[in-house]
Amino acid sequence: MARFDTNRSAEMEVFVRVVDLGGFTQAARKLRLTPSGVSKLISRLEARLGTRLVNRTTRKLTLTEEGQAFYQRAVRILAEMEEAEREAASGTAPRGRLTVNSNIPFGMLHVMPLIPRFLEKHPDVTLDLVLTDTLIDLMQERADVAIRVGPLRASRLVARKLGTSRMVVVGAPNYLARFGTPKAPADLAEHRGIGWTFPRSIRGWPFKRGDHTEEAMPPPVARASDGEAARRLALGGVGLARLALFHIGPDIESGRLVPVLQNCNPGDREDIHAVYVGHTAPLPARVRAFIDFLAEHVQVGDPALKRAGDGRWRVAG
Repeated sequence: MARFDTNRSAEMEVFVRVVDLGGFTQAARKLRLTPSGVSKLISRLEARLGTRLVNRTTRKLTLTEEGQAFYQRAVRILAEMEEAEREAASGTAPRGRLTVNSNIPFGMLHVMPLIPRFLEKHPDVTLDLVLTDTLIDLMQERADVAIRVGPLRASRLVARKLGTSRMVVVGAPNYLARFGTPKAPADLAEHRGIGWTFPRSIRGWPFKRGDHTEEAMPPPVARASDGEAARRLALGGVGLARLALFHIGPDIESGRLVPVLQNCNPGDREDIHAVYVGHTAPLPARVRAFIDFLAEHVQVGDPALKRAGDGRWRVAG
């Protein structure tokens, strides 16, 4: 049960300022408090939560894993409170230009089909939709919302999760007929791969081996700038690719792509988020409306792959 003598929003605000400004002294100066007062407030917050949020040293302040998670949630909650107050005060309906940047596969499969319904619901909004797998800076590109697939870098952006998807190594039947089906990750050294023209947070493909995970991948014979280009190269028999199941599920169902090394698949997933700048100023109604619309209508579950009696793979769940 909530305690009404605890100003939790104020605690969140102080904690977010400490993280954003990089220390107690800086936050205290901004909030017109004493550094000891800020430190005591953070300690009280940690005691109430029963976990350490901040590692304190004489030189710098770092977040614990729990602190990072609490920071992300706190930023979003404070932004939503600001927006709720702004809308209650102004009653503003969504209007104006909305710029959305999306990963290409997700944008084509899940965002674009929703656009007609969104614009019909909000006729005073005009939309700029940019599809690219390049990681952009929202401020520099003047984007309101970006759809990102995979690990999020630490930033001041607010993230709202839209779904998650397993990763699968696949090859076209004509490729497997020509080069054979790898039976173990070590076999990939003798195969052909499809890589990326941009750096990834994980360089190799992870596979489970006993109680640990190892990385391996075939030497790339082609590199793609986005997931859809990699998919088309794989369909053409150029090489093996590791792609998100939400993207290639229909190709697996139809037999156009065949999963390989599933017995070594570690079951890792890539989360899908809508990210936006949300805590430096009240969020425009058009941005809030679009994010809420995505969260309500995007259908990206976490299906699994199962082999049917006829030997073909099926997407289940």
